Amino acid sequence: MRKDRSEDRPSEGPIQPKKSIFREYFEAIVIAVVLALFIRTFVVQAFKIPSGSMKPTLLVGDHILVNKFIYGVRLPFLNTTLIPVAEPKPGDIVVFKFPEDPKKDFIKRVIGTPGDVVEIRNKKVYLNHEPVGEDMQGTFLDPHIIPGSARPRDNLGPITVPPKALFVMGDNRDHSYDSRFWGFVDFSMLRGKAFIIYWSWNTEDSGVRWRRLGTLVH
Repeated sequence: MRKDRSEDRPSEGPIQPKKSIFREYFEAIVIAVVLALFIRTFVVQAFKIPSGSMKPTLLVGDHILVNKFIYGVRLPFLNTTLIPVAEPKPGDIVVFKFPEDPKKDFIKRVIGTPGDVVEIRNKKVYLNHEPVGEDMQGTFLDPHIIPGSARPRDNLGPITVPPKALFVMGDNRDHSYDSRFWGFVDFSMLRGKAFIIYWSWNTEDSGVRWRRLGTLVH
């Protein structure tokens, strides 16, 4: 007797109704938004340079990407570090919430980390009683030296960086509002480390600075 081969075939389930075009687009948009928010919160975020405090390293109109997980994965709003990755070190260019107004973001170069002794003598920067390298000395446009008793721009300290805090300065030393004036940056205020210029628009000449595109920030 011949066996009916249909018994060996897998049974087919019920036909699923086809999604509407609207629903497919809606789901795709929701997924894209969730991924974008995740990347912006934990991975990388874009920032635009609005001032000349970091010249010549960063110019007005530079658009940069910031690595947000290099100093640890933080919970949004709570600023609680879940996964520590690395500690900031002297020379890093970091984006952080401005201590005097956390709604604003600032970008500066790290000069001192916890326990370091920072001193400025006649514009020259010393770290732990030794002059810092040329890459951290900054640029000076004003030849005049202001005494420390008047303003801390050119003469400061020595001061010791407290735990979980940073001493930061702009590379354009004569025109930067930084730790010399308002103090230290707490680790909890860090946004991340700048690593590349992905776009640069010259606001004065209304043109693209093509040579700066793809430049690493250091």
